Amino acid sequence: QVQLQESGPGLVKPSQTLSLTCTVSGGSITTSYSAWTWIRQPPGKGLEWMGVITYDGSTYSSPSLKSRTSISRDTSKNQFSLQLSSVTPDDTAVYYCARVWGWGLGTVEYDYWGQGTQVAVSS
Repeated sequence: QVQLQESGPGLVKPSQTLSLTCTVSGGSITTSYSAWTWIRQPPGKGLEWMGVITYDGSTYSSPSLKSRTSISRDTSKNQFSLQLSSVTPDDTAVYYCARVWGWGLGTVEYDYWGQGTQVAVSS
């Protein structure tokens, strides 16, 4: 059973950088055909896909967030991280990490999710 757990500050000031880490257990982030993604949900809105890091370390980000988003990993700790720069109150959301299974095989499934972590952007 793969488990994911988000961690990071619950409050970030405007213009600062939001940093979150997802710790994975029960499976390796380097397993072939896996990818590891960040998704957020602002209050009262739907899910927003932010970006992904694949099993071989390639990264892809949402075009709308690409200039502010950085996704990285630490394979020794089986963790991957999100950095979102120049945050504003519009970045207030519940942030989720999730596993994508089937990367590169045509059909993918978001099969394991973290519980989510609330991040507020406020001075």
